[in-house]
Amino acid sequence: MKNLIISLTLLFVNISCAEKKIRMDVYMSPTCGCCKKWVSYLENNGFEINTFTDQNMRAVKTKYNISQENTSCHTGIVDGYYIEGHVPASDIKKLLKDRSDIAGLTVPGMPAGQNVPGMETVDTNANYDVFSVNKAGVSKVWNSYN
Repeated sequence: MKNLIISLTLLFVNISCAEKKIRMDVYMSPTCGCCKKWVSYLENNGFEINTFTDQNMRAVKTKYNISQENTSCHTGIVDGYYIEGHVPASDIKKLLKDRSDIAGLTVPGMPAGQNVPGMETVDTNANYDVFSVNKAGVSKVWNSYN
């Protein structure tokens, strides 16, 4: 009986210490390989992803008020924020923890490098920035990667 109580206690501790998955909806083109790689990357970093394929990604960007200069190939929606492009999981988790008063995060375009989640198409690292975008659409550097 003592061993059963110890086992159940350890099981409860392990379950309650497990990281809760972060749920995100991701909109992407049905033929985009890097979008699928970014989704897999997020799933491997504690996210639960619902994917939606859409041929008209411009309509998705318009719906979430993402300006042309801030766009990339896919759009994630998590807890009221948009995540545009190849934003690293650590930046998304920081945003959700800090509850910043912004519209979202973006990595405009499609920088390629070993340090760009979903765009590991070359052997070198890319120099790129993650931008925060306020509700008026003004962006500023959130984090830089070199």
